Amino acid sequence: MALLHGLKLASKPFANRTQAGQALADELLGMKLTPPLVVLALPRGGVPVAAEIARSLGAPLDLLLVRKIGAPFQPELAVAAVVEGTPPDVVMTDETADLPGVDEAYIQAALPAAIEEIARRRRVYLQGRAQQPVQGATVIVVDDGIATGTTMRAALQALRRRHPARLIVAVPVAPHQTVVALSDEVDEVVCLQEPRPFRAIGLHYLDFHQLGDDEVCAALDAADAALRP
Repeated sequence: MALLHGLKLASKPFANRTQAGQALADELLGMKLTPPLVVLALPRGGVPVAAEIARSLGAPLDLLLVRKIGAPFQPELAVAAVVEGTPPDVVMTDETADLPGVDEAYIQAALPAAIEEIARRRRVYLQGRAQQPVQGATVIVVDDGIATGTTMRAALQALRRRHPARLIVAVPVAPHQTVVALSDEVDEVVCLQEPRPFRAIGLHYLDFHQLGDDEVCAALDAADAALRP
């Protein structure tokens, strides 16, 4: 099981995602992180959180792009996740992988659309910039909070296949059972608040507005500019 850092049962809400990122960065700065470092954000909400972490650590920021594949006749129910890569990784969702109609042919038929959507998001958010290499790196995966952890778990499983030297997940808030589940997928979990009972991520922010594409692009551009000499 992974080492757990920063857990508190309750605390005052974060002002916004930027302040949550600053608090996570403070926790990470107290850890011995061996370079090279790579910070990966799950968009959209994870980007401003991760941008603060990347700035504080002097690390490159990239996106971890994941696209769900929905169940037949119930597209909101994820049966698999496609994680950006060369080639992309397909991670099945254990709880739904045995549903009727979910087989190799179904997944393969859904794969091209998922891959194209991932490519579209990279074009929109990163103007097609290449992915940061993660093999042999200390990789920090960031979101603005986790509820069930289904998408995050798929992303982490895919990243493991790419052989990072150390894999860390960093989030401001998550429920206890999700933190425990994710600890099996990573080397360390940094989570600042573990409220019990857990109701919703947005309750732990004063400002939790839905981010637009322009805000995501601005945060990514600023993080990229901060690394230029």
